[in-house]
Amino acid sequence: MLTQILNGRILTPQGWMKGGSVIIDGNKIVEVSNNELHIESARTFDAEGCYIVPGGIDIHVHGGGGRDFMEGTEEAFHTAIRAHMYYGTTSILPTLSSSSVPMIEAAADTTEKLMAKPDSPVLGLHLEGPYFNMKMAGGQLPEYIKNPDPNDYHHLLDYTRVIKRWDEAPELPGTIEFGRTCVEHGVLPCVAHTQAEYHDVRAAYEVGFTHATHFYNAMPGFHKNREYKYEGTVESVYLIDDMTVEVIADGKHVPSTILKLVYKYKGPDRTALITDALACAASDSKKAFDPRVIIEDGVCKLADRSALAGSIATMDRLVRTMVQQVGIPLEDACRMISETPAHIIGVDRRKGTLEKGKDADIIMFDQALNLKCVIAMGHVVRNEFTSPLNAQI
Repeated sequence: MLTQILNGRILTPQGWMKGGSVIIDGNKIVEVSNNELHIESARTFDAEGCYIVPGGIDIHVHGGGGRDFMEGTEEAFHTAIRAHMYYGTTSILPTLSSSSVPMIEAAADTTEKLMAKPDSPVLGLHLEGPYFNMKMAGGQLPEYIKNPDPNDYHHLLDYTRVIKRWDEAPELPGTIEFGRTCVEHGVLPCVAHTQAEYHDVRAAYEVGFTHATHFYNAMPGFHKNREYKYEGTVESVYLIDDMTVEVIADGKHVPSTILKLVYKYKGPDRTALITDALACAASDSKKAFDPRVIIEDGVCKLADRSALAGSIATMDRLVRTMVQQVGIPLEDACRMISETPAHIIGVDRRKGTLEKGKDADIIMFDQALNLKCVIAMGHVVRNEFTSPLNAQI
């Protein structure tokens, strides 16, 4: 049966539409119309004047609801995914911090099982490490960090097809072979936890490193070495126009002034918002999954306060930070949680915008940007309206 969502401001690829409707059948959008006339065969749903926007796509998230994806079990995955979906994440790329090969295999097996289920929100697996610069390890587990190992990554890329992105420090020996191998297997190699300068970043970009992980975090900017000045990874990424970036828009990892700078120079087309959330996100937990990590000031830190270690952010918080603290238009913040990450990860043909034929992934904010409703693949995850919604539209 059709469901017609009425009485809201709809974000379309062309901009805001007022006085229209979104029509859903099962897990698909069958029409986005500029007409509010009731379709006789459809149930109607009153959006009560809310903003109706595409569902959030989190391409970097470690866990939530008290569970971490490094656990590798279906139970842990289900708990973390459900926790984030309640706050506006309708599609997700589970992320592993630097891990051993058996840990990656276990998580890949679980990812395959979940992706095979109907209407799954899981888009694949994201490996953050272990090929990082030890000096920029941050909250990564140091016992797993090493240089690119062809035996390991060839094995893993042959073992599974669910790895969609893999982060690495491009100054490490073996970067070029690693990047080329990732691209050959349909995996996006990304710049992360690095001290790379322009020649490193440019060489990596040429073989497929087109994305920078948690931009500004675990990477240097402009700096001096003795009497001479050098560009950092940050400036190098800015200098390559087509490189995309992701930022942790929790208002803690990157200050609002820098978020505004990223928006100004990379723009909403090349900037994705991520949570980089740890297990304690979207939960009442006061402890992190990693015993070295504490929760303080609304963010996760290493206990010695030498580095940030991840966030407790949820998708709705990212939007509020960018609009209320940074001051960007709501439509751009929404594109940065939906359309842009969909393009980066290669799922933009079916996700990321409210258009005919795309997946029925929809979230709704009231005028104060409080999240009121979440619909993922036609399934109602959250509904705080007075109008009832069935568990599956």
